Amino acid sequence: MRERKDSEPAIATGAPVGVVGAGTMGIGVAQCFAEAGYPVVVVDPDPAALGGGPARLRAGVRMAQLLRRRSSASAGSGSGAGAVTGTDSDSGADPGRGIGAGGGTPASSSPSPEARVVWSEKLSDLAPAFFVVECAREKVPVKEEILRQLDQVCGPDTVFASCTSCIPITRLGSFTGRPDRVIGTHFMNPAPLKDAVEVIRAPRTSEQTVRRTVDLLAEIGKQALVVRDAPGFVTNRVLMLTLNEAATVLGEGTADAETVDRIFQDCFGHPMGPLRTADLIGLDTVLDSLDVLREFTGDERFRPCALLARHVAEGSVGRKSGRGFYQYPEQRQRPEHHLVSRGGASHG
Repeated sequence: MRERKDSEPAIATGAPVGVVGAGTMGIGVAQCFAEAGYPVVVVDPDPAALGGGPARLRAGVRMAQLLRRRSSASAGSGSGAGAVTGTDSDSGADPGRGIGAGGGTPASSSPSPEARVVWSEKLSDLAPAFFVVECAREKVPVKEEILRQLDQVCGPDTVFASCTSCIPITRLGSFTGRPDRVIGTHFMNPAPLKDAVEVIRAPRTSEQTVRRTVDLLAEIGKQALVVRDAPGFVTNRVLMLTLNEAATVLGEGTADAETVDRIFQDCFGHPMGPLRTADLIGLDTVLDSLDVLREFTGDERFRPCALLARHVAEGSVGRKSGRGFYQYPEQRQRPEHHLVSRGGASHG
């Protein structure tokens, strides 16, 4: 771990990173820190979410190890055969990097990533954390309740980093007595396989908090791309309009889902089309994000289209439910309805 600068608060030896939310994003973020050697405490009030968390973490670690082995074998052969390419978003990031600190495999004598993670239903167990990543549902009241509680539980130097997809960080910081220590860390999905994190600084976010966040992300193999605060930031201010319009085109019968996505892949070079991307994110999360963008911008372009709203109402929310714009028979039917972690299943 990096050496502390004189202007920064001391971090207690062994202090954990906290993660709020045991959904898709929360588990992925926890894996990133655990593989880099940090102790992690994951909190979710839903017993079912916590109960399934260890198994999903183990599966994520196994997948990361498999991708590392394939990447190493490909590099050793000097050819592109067997190389792994991004298939989860339109970013085109290389999933062979950003896994653990510098993408390395922990030494065999070190604790496994799974052994570094503690699971809890109580936010009070985050009291010793020096950095907390909030991965709750994309609803302002949900995040407000969590941040107000964290503000009471955690020490005054703890940084609160929200994995919000769209909510302005200024608004989230207002729920605490430490807006200077509130920042956005918009991880992409799946978090362990993505190099970049969109970091959002609000006007009141301190330089110290930005530096601390950027340095910490670098330690876990992530590149921080710092942007100013605005609804949806850069990623989702653009992406959500694209996903909504793609669903509109599909609903109007202009083209079927496969053709819509093939146009983006074959004409524009995107690893995935917008409809498969929406299914990966979770159509419920896309709907929540559009609602937030419409609320904070007042722009009717963000009104969810009828087809998207209907899919969500029917519970066909994408990969995690086994059906969205496409069908995924290999996926177990496990829609994440628990309050905190449902919103964690996001593009980031």
